[in-house]
Amino acid sequence: MSKVLVAYFSASGVTAGMAEKLAKEIKADLFQIEPEVPYTNADLNWGNNKSRSSVEMNDKSCRPVISSQMQNMDQYDVVFVGFPVWWYREPSIIDTFMESYDFTGKTVVPFATSGGSGIGDSGKNMQTLSPAAKVVKGKRFASDVSGKVLADWASEWL
Repeated sequence: MSKVLVAYFSASGVTAGMAEKLAKEIKADLFQIEPEVPYTNADLNWGNNKSRSSVEMNDKSCRPVISSQMQNMDQYDVVFVGFPVWWYREPSIIDTFMESYDFTGKTVVPFATSGGSGIGDSGKNMQTLSPAAKVVKGKRFASDVSGKVLADWASEWL
């Protein structure tokens, strides 16, 4: 049986709730990807092109610093990576996460929350950042998704 991790970044708490539900359903370990400098509401104002999130997302090389590191990443075979969709892709802090660890031989499964946008090219972007991993396309879920739906979806990689 594979050792499984659910790692997630959540700006508003929606992705956190989903990640916790998924981890509980599939009996996985849980790791929160937290920025060293927390995001404020003003930082998350996508309508302001000078807000922190807008500036980060417009600079593909931006890598926000993560406040803590996952210990013993090498023990995991499957890593589910959750995030809110920002500008039709994964937030830059997810890029930091993907570049911070050796995912060689691991299956990485993106999952996302969004008010309506799809997951876009997040899986392809994450694969580029970790070429020795097997990164699957992933899926966006509604915030009220049930644990059973998450577990049924995740079962393909367990």
